[in-house]
Amino acid sequence: MPEGVGPRLVWNRGGVALGTCPRSYITAESEALVEEFGARRQLGGYRVAELSARQAEAFLLLEQTLAAEMRERGR
Repeated sequence: MPEGVGPRLVWNRGGVALGTCPRSYITAESEALVEEFGARRQLGGYRVAELSARQAEAFLLLEQTLAAEMRERGR
């Protein structure tokens, strides 16, 4: 990279900026939880009592993140 030029910005969201694709930072387990969360929401939701502790924690975090995104977009 030429002197005085910083790394190229590849991804920037919510105060986080990366010079590489964030996809490489996501584990296969995390990707599966995100996909399951989306599918369950589209199919009518989920019962917390039926989730593992790992799923419940991930889904809570995803619900909070989704709500913040919706507020930010003004929907």
